[in-house]
Amino acid sequence: MSADHDSSNARSNGGGAGGGGPRRDARGRQRGAARSRGDARRTTTAPSERRKGTDPARTAAYDVLREVDGSDAYANLVLPPLLRERGIRGRDAGFATELAYGTLRLSGRYDAILARCLDRPLDRLDPPVLDILRLGAHQLLAMRVPQHAAVSETVGLARARTGAGSAQLVNAVLRRVAHTPLDDWLAQITADAPDELTALADTGSHPVWVARALRDALAGTGRDPAELSRLLDADNDAPRVTLVARPGLSDTDELADQRTTPGRWAPTALVLDGGDPAAYGAVRDGRAGVQDEGSQLVALALAAAPLDGPDTRWLDLCAGPGGKAALLGALAAQRDARLVANEIQPHRARLVTQALAAVPASAVEAVRTGDGRDVGQDEPGAYDRVLLDAPCTGLGALRRRPESRWRRTPGDLATLTGLQRELLASALDAVRPGGVVAYVTCSPHLAETQVVVADVLRRRDDVEVLDAPAVVRDVVRPDAPDTIDLGDRRDVQLWPHVHGTDAMHLTLLRRI
Repeated sequence: MSADHDSSNARSNGGGAGGGGPRRDARGRQRGAARSRGDARRTTTAPSERRKGTDPARTAAYDVLREVDGSDAYANLVLPPLLRERGIRGRDAGFATELAYGTLRLSGRYDAILARCLDRPLDRLDPPVLDILRLGAHQLLAMRVPQHAAVSETVGLARARTGAGSAQLVNAVLRRVAHTPLDDWLAQITADAPDELTALADTGSHPVWVARALRDALAGTGRDPAELSRLLDADNDAPRVTLVARPGLSDTDELADQRTTPGRWAPTALVLDGGDPAAYGAVRDGRAGVQDEGSQLVALALAAAPLDGPDTRWLDLCAGPGGKAALLGALAAQRDARLVANEIQPHRARLVTQALAAVPASAVEAVRTGDGRDVGQDEPGAYDRVLLDAPCTGLGALRRRPESRWRRTPGDLATLTGLQRELLASALDAVRPGGVVAYVTCSPHLAETQVVVADVLRRRDDVEVLDAPAVVRDVVRPDAPDTIDLGDRRDVQLWPHVHGTDAMHLTLLRRI
């Protein structure tokens, strides 16, 4: 051993071979400079109490995750009132929103990463601790949060909510997560997956059955199944807020300012670049609202679809919570038509009434509480236009409802598709010959779209399928920046990664 090496070793050990340097105590432990001088102050705070807690935004995001997991709550219903109650505004509110929603969307991806950083299965962790780890992973891997802040603030949250022991675990695991870049984590997950679909599902944070259904829907509507990766990524993007200017009540000129840009497709749409929609007077009084552009397009298409005969009585068969009913009501008022809005759930019927508050009373015949399956029998041939926005899995709105992908199961399909068939049969009975039914779902799943329509029409000889793409093209704003890509089909399937909307399905049917 050289002398240089030996002397450097001695320096690093704080003294010679005896280890009795001036900054070691009698037990050989290294002391800091202040303590060796005798002027250090010992903290009176126990380790379990140090750095206890975190900021209100992170705490709010954690509380949302616990409500979603523990009470089956919906994040979009829990977070806004929570932020208001706690006075969290501006950038802090934006941080809490992205942290909560982003963590929920990407929890499948984070679970796959966390499993590689733990010495126990994830299902052996207490759910609150797992939620805290997911929040930390999202800050480290998907947000512009410095590593030290992401780790220390999440550890503080753990100390405050789940105890000092779990805080040590959170600290250790998050440091392992931070050690590897996201791209390398995704490469590991892909390499370990048994097949390509599972790899896409795990890295894209979707259940495998959902990824398979979306791939099949792409193929079944004439698109390339290889688009699946782009679709999953689009589901994980935070959607921008879109406003609807209800015709005759408001217009896009009234809502246009430095925070808004015209919608891509609908003449009624404006995209809001940050801020509170309720800051607009037209939104507060119901002349405008918040509504995805895909939802606007399907309602506009029903109102524009060609029919034979009178056009005075319209029906929204499953109207809650009322966004499409409000747009249809505004359009009906311009044509001296009347809208009946039906909703089976009383609390949702009340939301419909609120949504229709600004629509002229002459255009709203009634808001009813009743089972849509009975309307066709009770009022056969009574309506000129019928909207059936059918209850569905919601697989087309996963970016807006971040928890729904983890709640739905393949077993839900049997119940929902049976209900959809009954509702569509009722809608077709309720419309008069020459009238039009719009069958709409916020799901692209083939079992809920093409299969339902085909099964119902197989039992009837009094219905024709209209050219829905042609109608949608007619309602797209004339100065749209692109030609809307709807394929060579009779129905319409919108996609987040293609159209920037929810994955809305539309089939237009006319009684003959």
